[in-house]
Amino acid sequence: MSHKAPNRRAATWLAGLALVLLWAGPARALDAASPWFETDQGRVRLVAASPRLGDDAQATLGLEFRLAPHWKIYWRSPGDAGYPPRLDWTGSTNLAGADLAWPAPRRFSVSGLETVGYTDEVVLPITARLTRAGAPAHFQLALSYLTCDDICIPYDTQLALDLAPGAPADGDRGYAALIARYAARVPGDGGGDLSLRAATVIPGKPAHLELRVHSAAALGAPDAFIDAPPGVAFGAPRLKAAEGPGDARLLLPISGGPGAADAVIGHPITVTLVDGDRALQAVATPVAGPPAAGELALLLRILPLALLGGFILNFMPCVLPVLSIKLLSLLEQGGGSQTALRRGFLATAAGILLSFLALAGVMLALRAGGVAVGWGVQFQQPLFLTGMVALLTLFACNLWGFFEVPLPSFLGGLGRVGDGHPLIGNLAAGAFATLLATPCSAPFLGTAIGFALAGGPFEIIAIFLTLGLGLALPYLAVSLMPRLARALPRPGRWMLTLRRILGLALAATALWLVSVLVTQVGSLAALAVGALMVLLTAVLALLHMPAMRRSVALALIAAAILAPLALSAPPPAGEAAVGIWRNFDRAAIAALVRDGHVVFVDVTADWCLTCKVNERLVLAAPSVAARLASSKTVAMRADWTRPSDAIAAYLRSFGRYGIPFYAVYGPAAPQGLPLSEIITPEQVTTALGEAAGPGRVAGATR
Repeated sequence: MSHKAPNRRAATWLAGLALVLLWAGPARALDAASPWFETDQGRVRLVAASPRLGDDAQATLGLEFRLAPHWKIYWRSPGDAGYPPRLDWTGSTNLAGADLAWPAPRRFSVSGLETVGYTDEVVLPITARLTRAGAPAHFQLALSYLTCDDICIPYDTQLALDLAPGAPADGDRGYAALIARYAARVPGDGGGDLSLRAATVIPGKPAHLELRVHSAAALGAPDAFIDAPPGVAFGAPRLKAAEGPGDARLLLPISGGPGAADAVIGHPITVTLVDGDRALQAVATPVAGPPAAGELALLLRILPLALLGGFILNFMPCVLPVLSIKLLSLLEQGGGSQTALRRGFLATAAGILLSFLALAGVMLALRAGGVAVGWGVQFQQPLFLTGMVALLTLFACNLWGFFEVPLPSFLGGLGRVGDGHPLIGNLAAGAFATLLATPCSAPFLGTAIGFALAGGPFEIIAIFLTLGLGLALPYLAVSLMPRLARALPRPGRWMLTLRRILGLALAATALWLVSVLVTQVGSLAALAVGALMVLLTAVLALLHMPAMRRSVALALIAAAILAPLALSAPPPAGEAAVGIWRNFDRAAIAALVRDGHVVFVDVTADWCLTCKVNERLVLAAPSVAARLASSKTVAMRADWTRPSDAIAAYLRSFGRYGIPFYAVYGPAAPQGLPLSEIITPEQVTTALGEAAGPGRVAGATR
């Protein structure tokens, strides 16, 4: 007995150890999943990539749904009905936070209702951030979800999962492959295969959200889902014909009441685009677009603004010399014959209209090729700038009388009208006026250009032709009423002085363009262009009659004085606070506003004359400079002298395609308050105050 008892005890101990081992193996295999919560409509559980945490500061989890046939659960933005799963982690330990990801969903259309969600099986990936790396974690999840078929049933349950510390052991069972399979379906940035170019709200009944999409491969059966503002819903998209290689447009109807479309304009939305196995998630800020086909009411309201904006361009510093020189040619001839006068001015007006039509065609071609378009962007090209400098120099020399013989016919129309000069010269004068107009902005111009470039070919052509008509109005007026020439002063020697003054104005414009070249190609190359133009002027003058040598000396002295001033690009007079400007950083604006700052954004360029006028007269004004220099105000400057996709995209987000552009952000205006192209100190200070909000003064100093 004494020998059998120890043997019996040993056998009992070994049997118990075997049971423990048999139990421990399955326990490890089940450590990576909670028990199922089962219903007649399906079941759900919480799973983990591994039952052990290792030394990581986070754990990969998944919420696994297995649904009965025809039953579904909802996506984060469910559509016309339903609600998404709601997760509450109260009661968990060693959990700092949990981030839920959403695989690409599918659309369900039932009785006119559009809902978005999942059927059959889905795993929602979860990244759990741990409070202490290497310590055990207990995940306590209170889950509420809605499952629907012909009827909808809400459920509430508790799911619990414990993960142990340490490295994985043999026999551990995790669900890493399952979670990874659904994590791969979470939409990302498109990987260069898909991209969202723009979002535009098209008014109508109903209004539509238009998404401009670029795809490396042709879209098959695309769908788009929008995280909508409260009270706004979007229907299934309709794929429109592609506008260019890889480009397509999706139209989603907007519902939710009369103000639904307005609630979307100017507010960032998250767009999820799904096309088969490809998916994209992007944030866009929709802008107001032109009317849908057949709805011309809005276009008819924009056309008068375009006409007025084009007319005002005549009096901007870019274009005024051209109009002045054409009127001077009238004075020289005492009006000339009415037939020749009418023919010359009509040709100049036709040159303007044809040039604007050509600009519209270029805009359409560039947009079809996926290139960012805008007003005045050709001044970002060094070759174009160099050509303009040469043309302005030749025109200035012509006005100074340095030509023994007339200019070639394609240049002769600027300084003279009347008999004996081909109409092609007057057409060229109109084209020249159009080119000089493009770096300038005027009231109403930005609204018209933004409307045009956000629309289709019809809107672009209509708006650009109307802008051209506005710019051509003074020339049309003279051609239609040639008797106006009789009211002009009689010709005299005083006109020689006026010609030289206007020549100096064109020379100053050429010097300004040389200063723009400094930014584009560097000081040495720009100085070389300027030196060649001065040399050309001197040669043309010295080859002319000796009496003109005094004018040559005057021109060269003026060039010698103005060139260093232009090339050195000093800060505007009185703008002592140049150091307040920081480089444009669109991503930083939201954080600055959350911290209570007011942000003023100035989009400018060296070639934008209106921008420079606003900087000198408005932004450098003491009342504005003091506000911008405050510790609670951040002044950002976006320099568009050279091409920048980021700046072009920022302008498009406000429906703008040209500069100057100004926007003010603040606690009371987190989406930004756009200002007009021609600003005043009062307008800027008022906008800063509005963005700061009631009870606060933007830029106030203590």
